[in-house]
Amino acid sequence: MSIITYSDDNGTREFHQKICQYEDHVLRMTYEYFQDDLQLIVENLDPHPLLRELNARNIPDVKKYLSLEDDRRTLARTLLQDILLGGREAVIALWVSLYVLQKNQGSPDLRAVLEKLYHTGDDLVEQIILDEDGHQLPAALIDVQNHHRKHLYEKTEKLIENIPPRCNQEEEIFPLWTRYVNLIIVSTHHFRERSGNELIETGVKHKEHFRKFQNKLQRISPNKMFRWCHRSRLVPHIVMVSGVPGVGKTTLMQKFVYDWVRGDLYQRFSFVFFFKFRELNRLDEVSLETMILQQYPYLEPQIENILRDPEKLLFIFDGLDESNHTMDFTSGHLFSNPRERGHCGQIVVSLVRKSLLNGCSVLMTSRPTRLALIDCKVFQRIVEITGFLSEEQQTYFENFFSDPELAEKAFTYVKQNDTLYTFCYLPSYCWIICTVLSRSFQTTSSDQLPSLLPKTVTQLFAIFVANILTNHSLEKSDAQKVLQSIGWMAEYGVMNHLIIFDHRDLGSFHVDNKSKLLSSFLMESEEPVTYSFLHLTVQEFFSALVHYTDYSPEKLQESLNRAQSYRDGRGEIFISFLCGLSDASTRSILTGYLDTQAAQASRDVISWLKNFILEERRLGRSVDKKQLLKTFYYLYESRNKPLVWESLQSYRRLDLSYVHMSALDCTVLSFIMETCTNIEKVDLSVCFIGPEGLERLVPVLHNLQELRLSRNNLPDTSCPQLASVIRNNPSLKRLRVSGNSLSGPHFSDLVEALFSPACRIEELLIVDIGLSEEEEEEIRKLERHKPNLQILY
Repeated sequence: MSIITYSDDNGTREFHQKICQYEDHVLRMTYEYFQDDLQLIVENLDPHPLLRELNARNIPDVKKYLSLEDDRRTLARTLLQDILLGGREAVIALWVSLYVLQKNQGSPDLRAVLEKLYHTGDDLVEQIILDEDGHQLPAALIDVQNHHRKHLYEKTEKLIENIPPRCNQEEEIFPLWTRYVNLIIVSTHHFRERSGNELIETGVKHKEHFRKFQNKLQRISPNKMFRWCHRSRLVPHIVMVSGVPGVGKTTLMQKFVYDWVRGDLYQRFSFVFFFKFRELNRLDEVSLETMILQQYPYLEPQIENILRDPEKLLFIFDGLDESNHTMDFTSGHLFSNPRERGHCGQIVVSLVRKSLLNGCSVLMTSRPTRLALIDCKVFQRIVEITGFLSEEQQTYFENFFSDPELAEKAFTYVKQNDTLYTFCYLPSYCWIICTVLSRSFQTTSSDQLPSLLPKTVTQLFAIFVANILTNHSLEKSDAQKVLQSIGWMAEYGVMNHLIIFDHRDLGSFHVDNKSKLLSSFLMESEEPVTYSFLHLTVQEFFSALVHYTDYSPEKLQESLNRAQSYRDGRGEIFISFLCGLSDASTRSILTGYLDTQAAQASRDVISWLKNFILEERRLGRSVDKKQLLKTFYYLYESRNKPLVWESLQSYRRLDLSYVHMSALDCTVLSFIMETCTNIEKVDLSVCFIGPEGLERLVPVLHNLQELRLSRNNLPDTSCPQLASVIRNNPSLKRLRVSGNSLSGPHFSDLVEALFSPACRIEELLIVDIGLSEEEEEEIRKLERHKPNLQILY
């Protein structure tokens, strides 16, 4: 019996006929090849249409999967296993069902898989076999390839981490596979369209962007980097991996090489060459051949033969943003001979532009800020590492803490802290948070924890630094000198977009590179030696801290004014840390290491912030809603409620409408409104705050006369929270909640609150909230019960 059904058209029949031509081993091999893709695709599909299509194609018992609807991951895994066990007809039925569904709800992942399956067929099997078994090589090349694999294995098998500051060691080494956590990587332009400080923008909006664009994103695992790209409709050879500092770009490249060495990934490449731009900076004029041999000298006897087959070669270049070489990817000055000499930038550009070793593949990493300055059209695929989602964050904590109970305890604390949890999408932040919590949880009793655990980002870094300082035997005055020297170097770097320092920089700022304390904060590269901070945000913290360890009113004022003037966002976290350290309780974490006039530095920062807010209002910039929210962040880090009141007491209306706000934004706004009880009207229309954001705001919405929450992704479960706002706010006169999906079993809570004698609302807008006939009848009863209440629905 044919599996073509009522929902099929000519395109579907053609696709079905094509799939049916594949032999059994081809079907099974391709199905297994796409297993990870199918898992993600089915997870993100509405299961009902898929199960309906499968049922129409004689796949029985599909109803059993509906019981797993609340756990999409398990549903997808179970269904795909059953399909494989069902044999040829079941596999064909799934492919055809997905083909039908992709017309209406297909994701880029699904379209890419179907295109690859349809257009390549038997060729795909050859590619799969080639990626698994590799090319046949002459005996001499096999020997040198084995040597190369052994060398790279020794370079990549271990993951070196700085360790919690309670230990006497300065680093700890783990097998890579025990610590590596899969990163979320996507092929899309949505994540690249951001301005300002890349860390703040990504950290605050990460989950919201991902949820909003989830069905438009193509997830790219490492084994898909050089797989068919449906956007460019080709198999890419030149791939760029973008990601903010600390998101895991270098670790991903290490894992990529490690998997190639072990034979688990892309055996189509006979040789992989792994370079870091920061190490290439030391090279003057070289040829491609000498560039390779300087790093892999054992390849010299066969280098000419190796370079003879470019399609078998992969070049990995990590950290374009750290390169000192000029790289113009539109340049006409290109090399074609591997022995032609020039600077490294020209060689890299020539490889990417295919004038040199045409047919080879190139994989490169960079921060988004560097990509914004170059012509990216030359890259056939651009992917972005977006970090961790909640499940990966939890896995990281479980890997970090050897005690499962401690891992759960630490992760629970972070989930309850909006500020820390928001930044846990970054692996490097996870590491810093875990090191702080590991010390706090293991050395204190439960009743002492609240005073030792961080509540703000500034407190997190203050505790992180304090833990390291107390572990060293240096006198506090000597440790303070180290903080001063590296602090001024850090500040110079922040103000001048510099993250790599050499011995000349250390000398200029009187940094003692023999101090053991230095290695706790700076990473040292190989010859020629360069230095960088553990993370960009560590550098930004030290750049702010130095103004409290080595106070100079002139330097502080100059730095604040410079940071404020930058429109690229580089000064935002610096100012945020300065504001955070103005809080006496936060500064007390570092008692003994600060300047005797640290309190005066605090007063200067508070005075500057106060004047900054007044100047913004005087110039009319308060209409810039994003700038206003940024100012709220500064006040939030300062924990200074008298300053909040003094700065914002004239505010009667707060309009943040059409600003996409995260749950953390709502936490910050809640802190502001808790103090500014004079605010009468709040407009959060089209802010997409969702139930989580509303939950953070509910406790501070009790003094308002008008509240606008239209189009905020609020579902039925938000009704009890809205009811709480009404019951606890007798002054509320106008409420707008149009454009939210409030229909459901909890809607009665909202209606009950509106019926309450305590409710003084005069104007209620509930247009387009999806009411049922019964719910509309409840609203009509409410109109009759309260004739002074004007309702628009």
